[in-house]
Amino acid sequence: LVGAGPGDPDLITVKAVKVLKAADVVVYDRLASPEILDLAPKSAERIYVGKCSGDHTVPQDQISKILVKQAQMGRKVVRLKGGDPFLFGRGGEEAEEIKDAGIEFEIVPGVTSAIAVPAYAGIPVTHRHLSSSFAAVTGHEDPGKDESSVDWEKLATAVDTIVVMMGVGRLDKITDALIRGGRSKKTPAAAIEWGATSKQRTVVGTLGNIAEKVVSEKVESPAIIVVGDVVNLHEKLSWFEGGSKGDA
Repeated sequence: LVGAGPGDPDLITVKAVKVLKAADVVVYDRLASPEILDLAPKSAERIYVGKCSGDHTVPQDQISKILVKQAQMGRKVVRLKGGDPFLFGRGGEEAEEIKDAGIEFEIVPGVTSAIAVPAYAGIPVTHRHLSSSFAAVTGHEDPGKDESSVDWEKLATAVDTIVVMMGVGRLDKITDALIRGGRSKKTPAAAIEWGATSKQRTVVGTLGNIAEKVVSEKVESPAIIVVGDVVNLHEKLSWFEGGSKGDA
């Protein structure tokens, strides 16, 4: 199980490169860049199992079956995932399935988009004077759950910086809950679309209007939302993209 990093192919780890170069088959997601896939031998089979909101090319249970079947054939299988496989990447579920099948496996951590994407937008998730704590939270939980594991109202004031992954589709509900929990509507907020890629775009605003701005600016998945005073550093520290939309 290999983390491909957040988007920029240069952020892949040395170990991930070594593993990919030895692969017989690569099972990859939507966010795996062509440059990273090209690191695998030309002879390696490439199996696409990408998914985005509401569109799962291959159901999760089938992905696990593919991994097990390929490994049982004696092939070196790389399960390539964007970011880090153990941070909202369902890597834990797949590792369990592989382990239950009696197959040896290895985890190759990746640079997580929860930290790298804000960094590419000039937003540090912690800062000595602005943020001593942060939380990375999924905005898209298992729809089969009886109730959410995230208490947004408690989270609102529990940490200085909140990073929401896969939350664009529910951003209005998330921001409303954070405000109900006591977070000021004036808290700086940003949405970073296609982070760490040539298509990166950052929309800045406040907790009170970021959901509206995401709609008006047509921000789509993949996007990461950052809430906290550190967002104010975006204008000063932005180094990667040509420009940003909106005003804090």
